[in-house]
Amino acid sequence: MKKHIMHFILINVGLLMVGIGICFFKIPNNFATGGVSGLAIIASSFFKDIDVGPMMLIINVALLIVGFIFLGQDFGSKTMYSSFALSGIVWAIQKIFPLKHSLTDDMMLELIFSIIFPAIGSAIVFNLNASTGGTDIVAKILSKHTNLNIGKTLLLTDFLIAAGAGAVFGIKIGMYSVLGLSLKAFVIDLVLEGFNVSKQFVIISSKSDEIKEYIVTQLHRGATIYKAEGAFSHNTENVISTVLSRKQAIKLRTYIRSIDNSAFITISNTSETIGKGFRSI
Repeated sequence: MKKHIMHFILINVGLLMVGIGICFFKIPNNFATGGVSGLAIIASSFFKDIDVGPMMLIINVALLIVGFIFLGQDFGSKTMYSSFALSGIVWAIQKIFPLKHSLTDDMMLELIFSIIFPAIGSAIVFNLNASTGGTDIVAKILSKHTNLNIGKTLLLTDFLIAAGAGAVFGIKIGMYSVLGLSLKAFVIDLVLEGFNVSKQFVIISSKSDEIKEYIVTQLHRGATIYKAEGAFSHNTENVISTVLSRKQAIKLRTYIRSIDNSAFITISNTSETIGKGFRSI
């Protein structure tokens, strides 16, 4: 129960960050960098009486109906919740902090913040096996009826939305939107990698028993031990392999150096570790 509550809180924190990016930076500058928010920004320019938040809700409902028709019940509950919650958050922010103009006169600075907030928020949501919904449905439909994979169809869908911003708001906004779309994918991947990065140790030491004991009893992690022969010395040594968090990695490195200055250690980053004690499948 505690885990579900924490996930629910984190998803809403992520959605709030996405909402801040949309309301304070995307909408005032008409940056339609893909997604339902991009569609809503374009659509709201034709329907002046409907704000972006309510327009996102209308589009999300329409896309979910289309999704049920073409895909069946191929939606996760977290994704459905995120789709509607984000629309509500954007709606609420627009009511509380109505902005008629951009915060600054620097469009590049505004574009950067319009990418950073939604990218970090989306990464938090994606890391919990949810998504902000919307154009994911269109991408799935295109993927189902073409030979393209979901990643390519999602990029195509978002690119068409960004290009649509150029047709509606002018070539300058269109170019900013396409640039923002390109940078958004990079920042999301970077943040996700930061969330899930772990440290993989490969250790060769004469004190292998003590190191193994420290890993198991003090760090509460597992390790794999195997025999290996040196290419030059032909001596057989125990090799310890283990995967740790950043904090644990610092502790283990310090411990090894305190008991064996001649130990050979390689430490590498792993972008994602799945299994007991780490991320679930």
